[in-house]
Amino acid sequence: MGRFLLIGLDGAEPSLVELWMASGHLPNLARLRQMGTCLHCASTVPPASFPAWTTCVTGVNPGRHGIFDFTELKSGEYGIRFVNGSYRKAPAIWNVLSHAGKRVGVLGVPGTYPPEEVNGFIVSGFDSPVTTHIDRSFVYPREVYEEVCGWSFAEFQETHIGRGWHAMALGKLLNQIDRKEAIACRLFRREPWDFFMVVLGESDTVAHHFWLFHDPNSPRHRSGFEDAIQRVYVRLDAAVGALMDAGGEDVIVGVISDHGFGGAGTGVVHLNNWLAEHGYLKFSGTGGSLAKRVALAATPTLWRGALFRRFGNLAARAESRSRFAGIDWAHTLAWSEELNYFPSIRVNLRGREPQGQVDPQDYESFCGRLCAELEEWEPVQKAWRREALYHGPHVDRAPDIILGLALENGYSHSCLRSRGGHAFRRLASQEYLGGKERGMTGHHRETGVLFLSRPTAAKEARLEDVAPTILACLGVQGPTMEGSSLLEPERGTVHLHQPAEERPYSLAQQRVIEERLRALGYFE
Repeated sequence: MGRFLLIGLDGAEPSLVELWMASGHLPNLARLRQMGTCLHCASTVPPASFPAWTTCVTGVNPGRHGIFDFTELKSGEYGIRFVNGSYRKAPAIWNVLSHAGKRVGVLGVPGTYPPEEVNGFIVSGFDSPVTTHIDRSFVYPREVYEEVCGWSFAEFQETHIGRGWHAMALGKLLNQIDRKEAIACRLFRREPWDFFMVVLGESDTVAHHFWLFHDPNSPRHRSGFEDAIQRVYVRLDAAVGALMDAGGEDVIVGVISDHGFGGAGTGVVHLNNWLAEHGYLKFSGTGGSLAKRVALAATPTLWRGALFRRFGNLAARAESRSRFAGIDWAHTLAWSEELNYFPSIRVNLRGREPQGQVDPQDYESFCGRLCAELEEWEPVQKAWRREALYHGPHVDRAPDIILGLALENGYSHSCLRSRGGHAFRRLASQEYLGGKERGMTGHHRETGVLFLSRPTAAKEARLEDVAPTILACLGVQGPTMEGSSLLEPERGTVHLHQPAEERPYSLAQQRVIEERLRALGYFE
Protein backbone atom coordinates (compact mmCIF):
# COMPACT_ATOMS: atom_id res chain seq x y z
CA MET A 1 0.00 0.00 0.00
CA GLY A 2 1.08 3.57 -0.68
CA ARG A 3 0.40 6.73 1.23
CA PHE A 4 -2.41 9.28 0.97
CA LEU A 5 -2.05 13.07 0.95
CA LEU A 6 -5.28 15.07 1.33
CA ILE A 7 -5.10 18.83 0.78
CA GLY A 8 -8.10 20.91 1.78
CA LEU A 9 -8.70 24.23 0.03
CA ASP A 10 -11.48 25.71 2.13
CA GLY A 11 -14.27 27.09 -0.04
CA ALA A 12 -12.51 26.56 -3.39
CA GLU A 13 -15.16 27.27 -6.03
CA PRO A 14 -15.36 24.73 -8.92
CA SER A 15 -16.20 27.30 -11.60
CA LEU A 16 -13.17 29.42 -10.70
CA VAL A 17 -10.90 26.38 -10.56
CA GLU A 18 -12.09 25.23 -13.99
CA LEU A 19 -11.76 28.73 -15.47
CA TRP A 20 -8.23 29.27 -14.22
CA MET A 21 -7.07 25.76 -15.06
CA ALA A 22 -8.22 26.40 -18.64
CA SER A 23 -6.31 29.69 -18.75
CA GLY A 24 -3.12 28.07 -17.47
CA HIS A 25 -3.08 29.84 -14.10
CA LEU A 26 -3.44 26.63 -12.04
CA PRO A 27 -0.94 24.22 -13.60
CA ASN A 28 -0.62 21.91 -10.61
CA LEU A 29 -4.34 21.31 -10.24
CA ALA A 30 -4.51 20.80 -14.00
CA ARG A 31 -1.68 18.26 -13.70
CA LEU A 32 -3.57 16.48 -10.93
CA ARG A 33 -6.71 16.32 -13.07
CA GLN A 34 -4.70 14.92 -15.98
CA MET A 35 -3.24 12.24 -13.69
CA GLY A 36 -6.64 11.21 -12.35
CA THR A 37 -9.94 12.99 -12.06
CA CYS A 38 -11.78 16.17 -11.03
CA LEU A 39 -15.33 15.96 -9.70
CA HIS A 40 -17.93 18.28 -8.27
CA CYS A 41 -18.45 17.45 -4.60
CA ALA A 42 -21.71 17.96 -2.68
CA SER A 43 -21.35 19.67 0.71
CA THR A 44 -23.56 19.55 3.78
CA VAL A 45 -26.75 21.60 4.09
CA PRO A 46 -26.10 24.31 4.91
CA PRO A 47 -22.50 24.37 3.59
CA ALA A 48 -20.88 25.53 6.84
CA SER A 49 -17.26 24.75 7.67
CA PHE A 50 -17.54 22.90 11.00
CA PRO A 51 -20.16 20.33 9.90
CA ALA A 52 -18.73 20.08 6.37
CA TRP A 53 -15.15 19.27 7.36
CA THR A 54 -16.38 16.91 10.07
CA THR A 55 -18.49 15.05 7.50
CA CYS A 56 -15.45 14.92 5.20
CA VAL A 57 -13.23 13.22 7.79
CA THR A 58 -15.88 10.90 9.29
CA GLY A 59 -17.84 9.80 6.22
CA VAL A 60 -21.19 10.42 7.95
CA ASN A 61 -23.78 13.20 8.05
CA PRO A 62 -24.12 15.69 10.94
CA GLY A 63 -26.98 13.70 12.42
CA ARG A 64 -24.48 10.96 13.17
CA HIS A 65 -21.34 12.92 14.01
CA GLY A 66 -23.24 15.57 15.98
CA ILE A 67 -21.41 18.72 14.78
CA PHE A 68 -23.70 21.37 13.27
CA ASP A 69 -21.91 24.61 14.14
CA PHE A 70 -19.17 25.96 16.41
CA THR A 71 -21.83 26.61 19.08
CA GLU A 72 -24.96 24.83 20.19
CA LEU A 73 -27.82 25.68 22.51
CA LYS A 74 -27.47 24.78 26.16
CA SER A 75 -30.07 22.27 27.21
CA GLY A 76 -32.95 23.97 28.99
CA GLU A 77 -31.59 27.49 28.47
CA TYR A 78 -31.74 30.38 26.04
CA GLY A 79 -27.98 30.37 25.75
CA ILE A 80 -25.11 28.82 23.83
CA ARG A 81 -22.04 26.75 24.57
CA PHE A 82 -18.94 26.42 22.42
CA VAL A 83 -18.51 23.08 20.66
CA ASN A 84 -15.10 21.43 20.35
CA GLY A 85 -13.69 18.33 18.70
CA SER A 86 -14.57 16.10 21.65
CA TYR A 87 -18.26 16.62 20.82
CA ARG A 88 -17.79 14.66 17.59
CA LYS A 89 -19.66 11.35 17.91
CA ALA A 90 -18.01 9.45 15.04
CA PRO A 91 -14.33 8.60 14.52
CA ALA A 92 -12.27 10.71 12.16
CA ILE A 93 -10.06 9.14 9.55
CA TRP A 94 -6.96 9.70 11.70
CA ASN A 95 -8.53 7.80 14.62
CA VAL A 96 -9.23 4.77 12.42
CA LEU A 97 -5.80 4.83 10.82
CA SER A 98 -3.99 5.32 14.14
CA HIS A 99 -5.86 2.35 15.59
CA ALA A 100 -4.72 0.28 12.57
CA GLY A 101 -1.09 1.20 13.20
CA LYS A 102 -0.79 3.77 10.41
CA ARG A 103 1.12 6.98 11.07
CA VAL A 104 -0.82 10.20 10.49
CA GLY A 105 -0.15 13.90 10.22
CA VAL A 106 -3.07 16.34 10.52
CA LEU A 107 -2.63 20.06 10.07
CA GLY A 108 -5.23 22.83 10.32
CA VAL A 109 -8.52 20.91 9.94
CA PRO A 110 -11.43 23.03 11.32
CA GLY A 111 -13.34 21.57 14.25
CA THR A 112 -10.45 19.51 15.66
CA TYR A 113 -9.57 21.52 18.78
CA PRO A 114 -8.44 20.27 21.27
CA PRO A 115 -5.99 17.92 19.51
CA GLU A 116 -6.46 14.19 19.98
CA GLU A 117 -3.75 11.67 20.73
CA VAL A 118 -2.84 10.01 17.43
CA ASN A 119 -0.12 7.79 16.05
CA GLY A 120 1.76 10.76 14.63
CA PHE A 121 0.91 14.41 15.15
CA ILE A 122 -2.07 16.74 14.93
CA VAL A 123 -2.24 20.54 14.81
CA SER A 124 -5.84 21.65 15.35
CA GLY A 125 -7.69 24.03 13.08
CA PHE A 126 -9.57 27.08 14.30
CA ASP A 127 -11.78 26.54 17.36
CA SER A 128 -14.01 29.52 16.52
CA PRO A 129 -14.40 31.65 13.37
CA VAL A 130 -12.18 34.40 14.72
CA THR A 131 -9.19 32.39 15.93
CA THR A 132 -6.11 34.06 14.46
CA HIS A 133 -3.24 31.71 15.34
CA ILE A 134 -2.30 28.58 17.26
CA ASP A 135 -0.64 28.18 20.63
CA ARG A 136 0.75 25.08 22.34
CA SER A 137 -2.71 23.85 23.26
CA PHE A 138 -3.42 23.25 19.54
CA VAL A 139 -0.60 20.70 19.10
CA TYR A 140 -0.12 16.98 19.84
CA PRO A 141 2.49 16.01 20.80
CA ARG A 142 3.55 19.30 22.34
CA GLU A 143 7.17 18.98 21.16
CA VAL A 144 5.98 19.53 17.59
CA TYR A 145 4.94 23.08 18.48
CA GLU A 146 8.32 24.67 17.74
CA GLU A 147 8.04 23.44 14.14
CA VAL A 148 4.51 24.73 13.59
CA CYS A 149 4.31 27.85 15.78
CA GLY A 150 3.97 30.11 12.73
CA TRP A 151 0.70 28.47 11.67
CA SER A 152 -2.10 31.03 11.62
CA PHE A 153 -5.60 31.58 10.30
CA ALA A 154 -6.84 35.08 9.40
CA GLU A 155 -4.35 37.35 11.16
CA PHE A 156 -6.63 40.36 11.05
CA GLN A 157 -10.10 41.45 12.11
CA GLU A 158 -12.81 40.85 9.50
CA THR A 159 -15.62 42.96 10.89
CA HIS A 160 -14.78 46.62 10.31
CA ILE A 161 -13.78 46.97 6.64
CA GLY A 162 -12.38 50.43 5.98
CA ARG A 163 -9.81 52.28 3.92
CA GLY A 164 -6.65 50.24 3.35
CA TRP A 165 -8.14 47.05 4.77
CA HIS A 166 -8.18 45.05 1.53
CA ALA A 167 -4.55 45.79 0.64
CA MET A 168 -3.52 44.75 4.14
CA ALA A 169 -5.66 41.60 4.11
CA LEU A 170 -4.49 40.42 0.68
CA GLY A 171 -0.84 40.78 1.63
CA LYS A 172 -1.35 38.85 4.85
CA LEU A 173 -3.25 36.06 3.09
CA LEU A 174 -0.44 35.54 0.58
CA ASN A 175 2.16 35.60 3.33
CA GLN A 176 0.16 33.06 5.34
CA ILE A 177 0.24 30.62 2.42
CA ASP A 178 4.02 31.05 2.17
CA ARG A 179 4.43 30.11 5.83
CA LYS A 180 1.96 27.24 5.70
CA GLU A 181 3.59 25.70 2.66
CA ALA A 182 6.99 25.83 4.38
CA ILE A 183 5.60 24.30 7.59
CA ALA A 184 3.73 21.51 5.79
CA CYS A 185 6.69 20.58 3.59
CA ARG A 186 8.97 20.56 6.64
CA LEU A 187 6.59 18.21 8.49
CA PHE A 188 6.51 15.97 5.42
CA ARG A 189 10.18 15.29 5.96
CA ARG A 190 10.08 15.14 9.76
CA GLU A 191 9.18 11.46 10.00
CA PRO A 192 7.44 8.69 8.01
CA TRP A 193 3.67 8.94 7.53
CA ASP A 194 0.89 6.99 5.81
CA PHE A 195 -1.78 9.70 5.81
CA PHE A 196 -1.22 13.44 5.78
CA MET A 197 -4.00 16.03 5.73
CA VAL A 198 -3.64 19.78 5.60
CA VAL A 199 -6.35 22.44 5.21
CA LEU A 200 -5.56 25.90 3.82
CA GLY A 201 -8.29 28.46 4.52
CA GLU A 202 -7.17 31.45 2.44
CA SER A 203 -9.42 30.57 -0.51
CA ASP A 204 -12.42 30.95 1.81
CA THR A 205 -11.34 34.24 3.38
CA VAL A 206 -10.46 35.94 0.11
CA ALA A 207 -13.78 34.97 -1.49
CA HIS A 208 -15.79 36.29 1.46
CA HIS A 209 -14.26 39.76 1.23
CA PHE A 210 -13.08 40.26 -2.37
CA TRP A 211 -15.95 38.85 -4.45
CA LEU A 212 -17.37 42.29 -5.21
CA PHE A 213 -14.07 43.25 -6.89
CA HIS A 214 -13.73 39.95 -8.75
CA ASP A 215 -17.22 39.86 -10.27
CA PRO A 216 -18.09 42.77 -12.61
CA ASN A 217 -21.75 41.70 -12.64
CA SER A 218 -22.12 41.81 -8.86
CA PRO A 219 -24.73 44.36 -7.73
CA ARG A 220 -22.14 45.40 -5.13
CA HIS A 221 -19.25 45.63 -7.62
CA ARG A 222 -16.41 48.06 -7.01
CA SER A 223 -13.21 48.52 -8.96
CA GLY A 224 -9.83 47.60 -7.53
CA PHE A 225 -8.38 44.24 -6.42
CA GLU A 226 -9.99 42.53 -9.43
CA ASP A 227 -7.29 39.83 -9.42
CA ALA A 228 -7.14 39.24 -5.65
CA ILE A 229 -9.06 35.95 -5.63
CA GLN A 230 -7.08 34.70 -8.61
CA ARG A 231 -3.78 35.62 -6.94
CA VAL A 232 -4.70 33.60 -3.85
CA TYR A 233 -5.81 30.62 -5.97
CA VAL A 234 -2.55 30.81 -7.97
CA ARG A 235 -0.51 30.82 -4.76
CA LEU A 236 -2.51 27.91 -3.37
CA ASP A 237 -1.95 26.00 -6.60
CA ALA A 238 1.79 26.47 -6.12
CA ALA A 239 1.47 25.12 -2.57
CA VAL A 240 -0.39 22.07 -3.93
CA GLY A 241 2.47 21.51 -6.37
CA ALA A 242 5.10 21.81 -3.64
CA LEU A 243 3.27 19.29 -1.45
CA MET A 244 2.78 16.87 -4.33
CA ASP A 245 6.47 17.05 -5.22
CA ALA A 246 7.53 16.62 -1.61
CA GLY A 247 5.32 13.56 -1.19
CA GLY A 248 6.98 11.25 -3.69
CA GLU A 249 5.72 8.84 -6.31
CA ASP A 250 3.98 6.40 -3.94
CA VAL A 251 1.53 9.04 -2.71
CA ILE A 252 -2.10 9.17 -3.82
CA VAL A 253 -3.12 12.83 -3.77
CA GLY A 254 -6.56 14.28 -3.12
CA VAL A 255 -7.56 17.95 -3.11
CA ILE A 256 -10.95 18.77 -1.59
CA SER A 257 -13.03 21.87 -0.86
CA ASP A 258 -15.70 21.69 1.81
CA HIS A 259 -18.05 23.91 -0.21
CA GLY A 260 -18.03 26.34 -3.09
CA PHE A 261 -18.59 30.10 -3.35
CA GLY A 262 -20.73 32.70 -5.04
CA GLY A 263 -21.51 36.37 -4.81
CA ALA A 264 -23.81 38.15 -2.37
CA GLY A 265 -26.35 40.68 -3.55
CA THR A 266 -27.94 43.63 -1.81
CA GLY A 267 -30.92 41.83 -0.23
CA VAL A 268 -31.00 41.40 3.56
CA VAL A 269 -33.30 39.00 5.40
CA HIS A 270 -34.19 39.60 9.07
CA LEU A 271 -35.84 36.35 10.12
CA ASN A 272 -36.97 37.44 13.56
CA ASN A 273 -38.69 40.47 12.07
CA TRP A 274 -40.55 38.14 9.69
CA LEU A 275 -41.57 35.90 12.59
CA ALA A 276 -42.78 38.95 14.50
CA GLU A 277 -44.79 40.18 11.51
CA HIS A 278 -46.53 36.79 11.28
CA GLY A 279 -47.35 36.51 14.97
CA TYR A 280 -44.75 33.88 15.86
CA LEU A 281 -42.47 36.15 17.90
CA LYS A 282 -42.82 39.19 20.13
CA PHE A 283 -39.99 41.60 20.91
CA SER A 284 -39.57 42.88 24.44
CA GLY A 285 -37.02 45.64 23.87
CA THR A 286 -33.83 46.54 22.08
CA GLY A 287 -31.71 43.67 23.42
CA GLY A 288 -28.19 43.79 24.79
CA SER A 289 -25.97 44.27 21.73
CA LEU A 290 -25.90 48.09 21.89
CA ALA A 291 -24.41 48.08 25.39
CA LYS A 292 -21.85 45.53 24.29
CA ARG A 293 -20.83 47.59 21.25
CA VAL A 294 -20.37 50.66 23.41
CA ALA A 295 -18.30 48.69 25.92
CA LEU A 296 -16.10 47.26 23.18
CA ALA A 297 -15.58 50.63 21.58
CA ALA A 298 -14.53 52.12 24.92
CA THR A 299 -12.15 49.28 25.84
CA PRO A 300 -8.62 49.30 24.39
CA THR A 301 -7.81 46.03 22.65
CA LEU A 302 -4.86 45.28 24.92
CA TRP A 303 -7.09 45.49 28.02
CA ARG A 304 -9.88 43.23 26.78
CA GLY A 305 -8.25 39.91 27.61
CA ALA A 306 -7.55 40.84 31.22
CA LEU A 307 -11.02 42.32 31.70
CA PHE A 308 -12.80 39.32 30.25
CA ARG A 309 -10.71 36.93 32.35
CA ARG A 310 -11.50 38.92 35.49
CA PHE A 311 -15.19 39.36 34.70
CA GLY A 312 -15.80 36.10 32.79
CA ASN A 313 -19.28 35.47 34.17
CA LEU A 314 -20.41 38.99 33.29
CA ALA A 315 -19.03 38.53 29.78
CA ALA A 316 -20.94 35.27 29.37
CA ARG A 317 -24.18 36.94 30.44
CA ALA A 318 -23.50 39.83 28.05
CA GLU A 319 -23.14 37.40 25.16
CA SER A 320 -26.39 35.69 26.08
CA ARG A 321 -28.16 39.07 26.17
CA SER A 322 -26.67 39.97 22.80
CA ARG A 323 -27.95 36.82 21.13
CA PHE A 324 -31.20 36.12 22.99
CA ALA A 325 -32.31 39.32 24.74
CA GLY A 326 -35.03 41.50 23.31
CA ILE A 327 -37.42 38.56 22.84
CA ASP A 328 -40.56 38.13 24.92
CA TRP A 329 -40.35 34.38 25.38
CA ALA A 330 -43.75 34.08 27.04
CA HIS A 331 -45.34 35.28 23.79
CA THR A 332 -42.93 33.72 21.27
CA LEU A 333 -43.55 30.48 19.37
CA ALA A 334 -40.39 30.44 17.24
CA TRP A 335 -37.19 32.44 16.84
CA SER A 336 -33.95 32.53 14.85
CA GLU A 337 -30.32 33.10 15.81
CA GLU A 338 -30.08 34.84 12.41
CA LEU A 339 -26.73 33.33 11.46
CA ASN A 340 -25.72 34.35 7.95
CA TYR A 341 -23.99 31.04 7.23
CA PHE A 342 -26.73 28.94 8.87
CA PRO A 343 -30.19 30.55 8.49
CA SER A 344 -32.58 28.53 10.62
CA ILE A 345 -35.59 28.62 12.95
CA ARG A 346 -35.99 27.15 16.42
CA VAL A 347 -39.35 26.27 17.96
CA ASN A 348 -40.02 27.51 21.50
CA LEU A 349 -41.19 24.06 22.57
CA ARG A 350 -42.85 23.46 25.92
CA GLY A 351 -40.84 21.08 28.07
CA ARG A 352 -37.64 21.74 26.11
CA GLU A 353 -37.21 25.51 26.39
CA PRO A 354 -37.53 27.33 29.74
CA GLN A 355 -40.62 29.28 28.61
CA GLY A 356 -41.77 27.00 25.81
CA GLN A 357 -45.08 27.93 24.21
CA VAL A 358 -45.71 25.26 21.56
CA ASP A 359 -47.33 22.09 22.90
CA PRO A 360 -45.34 18.96 21.99
CA GLN A 361 -48.55 17.43 20.57
CA ASP A 362 -48.72 20.32 18.09
CA TYR A 363 -45.00 20.27 17.17
CA GLU A 364 -45.30 18.37 13.89
CA SER A 365 -48.22 20.38 12.53
CA PHE A 366 -46.67 23.64 13.75
CA CYS A 367 -43.38 22.97 11.94
CA GLY A 368 -45.20 21.94 8.78
CA ARG A 369 -47.30 25.10 8.78
CA LEU A 370 -44.29 27.32 9.47
CA CYS A 371 -42.25 25.72 6.66
CA ALA A 372 -45.12 26.23 4.22
CA GLU A 373 -45.49 29.90 5.15
CA LEU A 374 -41.75 30.53 4.93
CA GLU A 375 -41.60 29.00 1.45
CA GLU A 376 -44.31 31.43 0.33
CA TRP A 377 -41.95 34.30 1.20
CA GLU A 378 -39.95 35.27 -1.87
CA PRO A 379 -36.49 35.44 -0.21
CA VAL A 380 -36.81 31.80 0.95
CA GLN A 381 -36.26 29.04 -1.60
CA LYS A 382 -36.71 26.08 0.74
CA ALA A 383 -37.57 25.37 4.38
CA TRP A 384 -36.54 21.91 5.58
CA ARG A 385 -37.52 20.07 8.70
CA ARG A 386 -34.26 18.90 10.24
CA GLU A 387 -35.29 15.25 9.83
CA ALA A 388 -35.43 15.78 6.07
CA LEU A 389 -31.72 16.70 5.96
CA TYR A 390 -30.12 14.69 8.74
CA HIS A 391 -30.49 11.21 10.17
CA GLY A 392 -28.92 9.56 13.14
CA PRO A 393 -28.95 9.78 16.94
CA HIS A 394 -27.89 13.44 17.13
CA VAL A 395 -30.44 15.12 14.86
CA ASP A 396 -31.90 16.83 17.93
CA ARG A 397 -28.78 19.03 18.12
CA ALA A 398 -29.84 20.78 14.89
CA PRO A 399 -32.29 23.71 14.66
CA ASP A 400 -35.87 22.59 14.05
CA ILE A 401 -36.08 24.21 10.60
CA ILE A 402 -33.21 24.94 8.21
CA LEU A 403 -33.64 27.51 5.46
CA GLY A 404 -32.21 27.77 1.99
CA LEU A 405 -32.39 31.41 0.94
CA ALA A 406 -33.28 32.13 -2.67
CA LEU A 407 -30.77 33.54 -5.14
CA GLU A 408 -31.63 36.82 -6.82
CA ASN A 409 -30.13 36.83 -10.32
CA GLY A 410 -27.59 34.33 -9.04
CA TYR A 411 -26.62 36.30 -5.92
CA SER A 412 -27.27 35.39 -2.28
CA HIS A 413 -29.31 37.33 0.22
CA SER A 414 -27.65 38.01 3.57
CA CYS A 415 -29.24 36.94 6.86
CA LEU A 416 -28.48 39.54 9.51
CA ARG A 417 -29.60 40.12 13.08
CA SER A 418 -32.28 42.69 13.90
CA ARG A 419 -34.73 43.57 16.65
CA GLY A 420 -37.62 45.22 14.88
CA GLY A 421 -38.06 46.82 11.50
CA HIS A 422 -38.61 45.33 8.06
CA ALA A 423 -38.23 41.61 7.40
CA PHE A 424 -36.46 42.35 4.10
CA ARG A 425 -34.41 45.36 3.09
CA ARG A 426 -31.64 46.46 0.76
CA LEU A 427 -28.11 47.28 1.78
CA ALA A 428 -27.19 50.93 1.47
CA SER A 429 -24.21 51.59 -0.79
CA GLN A 430 -22.00 52.34 2.21
CA GLU A 431 -22.70 48.78 3.45
CA TYR A 432 -21.51 47.05 0.27
CA LEU A 433 -18.03 46.25 1.59
CA GLY A 434 -19.66 44.10 4.26
CA GLY A 435 -17.71 42.27 6.95
CA LYS A 436 -18.51 39.53 9.42
CA GLU A 437 -22.08 39.92 10.67
CA ARG A 438 -22.47 42.79 8.19
CA GLY A 439 -23.16 40.78 5.05
CA MET A 440 -19.91 39.63 3.46
CA THR A 441 -19.57 40.01 -0.31
CA GLY A 442 -19.10 36.30 -1.03
CA HIS A 443 -21.25 33.48 0.37
CA HIS A 444 -20.86 29.71 0.61
CA ARG A 445 -22.41 27.49 -2.06
CA GLU A 446 -23.44 23.85 -1.83
CA THR A 447 -20.98 22.37 -4.36
CA GLY A 448 -17.24 22.09 -3.87
CA VAL A 449 -14.55 20.30 -5.86
CA LEU A 450 -12.58 17.06 -5.47
CA PHE A 451 -9.37 16.09 -7.29
CA LEU A 452 -7.83 12.62 -7.13
CA SER A 453 -4.54 11.53 -8.67
CA ARG A 454 -6.13 8.22 -9.73
CA PRO A 455 -8.89 7.73 -12.31
CA THR A 456 -12.40 6.93 -11.13
CA ALA A 457 -15.60 5.88 -12.84
CA ALA A 458 -17.61 8.16 -10.55
CA LYS A 459 -19.30 11.17 -12.14
CA GLU A 460 -19.77 13.14 -8.94
CA ALA A 461 -18.86 12.95 -5.28
CA ARG A 462 -20.03 14.04 -1.86
CA LEU A 463 -18.07 14.79 1.28
CA GLU A 464 -19.10 11.47 2.81
CA ASP A 465 -17.08 9.66 0.10
CA VAL A 466 -13.70 11.09 1.11
CA ALA A 467 -12.98 9.04 4.26
CA PRO A 468 -13.99 5.64 2.78
CA THR A 469 -11.88 6.41 -0.30
CA ILE A 470 -8.81 6.98 1.88
CA LEU A 471 -9.41 3.83 3.93
CA ALA A 472 -9.82 1.73 0.78
CA CYS A 473 -6.60 3.10 -0.70
CA LEU A 474 -4.68 2.33 2.48
CA GLY A 475 -6.24 -1.10 2.94
CA VAL A 476 -7.76 -0.34 6.34
CA GLN A 477 -11.18 -1.46 7.51
CA GLY A 478 -13.24 1.26 9.12
CA PRO A 479 -16.55 1.78 10.89
CA THR A 480 -19.80 1.92 8.97
CA MET A 481 -19.85 5.07 6.83
CA GLU A 482 -22.46 6.61 4.56
CA GLY A 483 -20.13 7.35 1.67
CA SER A 484 -18.44 4.98 -0.75
CA SER A 485 -14.89 4.64 -1.99
CA LEU A 486 -14.39 6.44 -5.29
CA LEU A 487 -11.30 4.47 -6.23
CA GLU A 488 -11.54 0.88 -5.00
CA PRO A 489 -14.23 -1.51 -3.73
CA GLU A 490 -15.19 -1.31 -0.10
CA ARG A 491 -13.04 -3.53 2.10
CA GLY A 492 -15.63 -4.31 4.77
CA THR A 493 -16.60 -2.69 8.02
CA VAL A 494 -16.00 -3.12 11.72
CA HIS A 495 -18.11 -2.37 14.75
CA LEU A 496 -19.46 1.12 15.13
CA HIS A 497 -17.29 3.55 17.04
CA GLN A 498 -18.19 4.17 20.66
CA PRO A 499 -17.73 7.93 21.13
CA ALA A 500 -15.55 9.22 23.89
CA GLU A 501 -16.99 11.31 26.68
CA GLU A 502 -17.52 14.96 25.78
CA ARG A 503 -14.94 17.32 27.22
CA PRO A 504 -16.62 20.73 27.55
CA TYR A 505 -14.35 23.75 27.55
CA SER A 506 -13.12 24.79 30.96
CA LEU A 507 -14.11 28.21 32.25
CA ALA A 508 -10.66 29.52 31.30
CA GLN A 509 -10.96 28.10 27.77
CA GLN A 510 -14.44 29.58 27.38
CA ARG A 511 -13.14 32.97 28.40
CA VAL A 512 -10.35 32.77 25.81
CA ILE A 513 -12.84 32.00 23.05
CA GLU A 514 -15.29 34.64 24.27
CA GLU A 515 -12.42 37.15 24.24
CA ARG A 516 -11.60 36.27 20.63
CA LEU A 517 -15.21 36.57 19.54
CA ARG A 518 -15.80 39.89 21.23
CA ALA A 519 -12.45 41.40 20.28
CA LEU A 520 -13.39 41.07 16.63
CA GLY A 521 -17.09 41.80 17.07
CA TYR A 522 -18.16 38.50 15.54
CA PHE A 523 -21.67 38.62 17.03
CA GLU A 524 -22.27 42.30 16.42
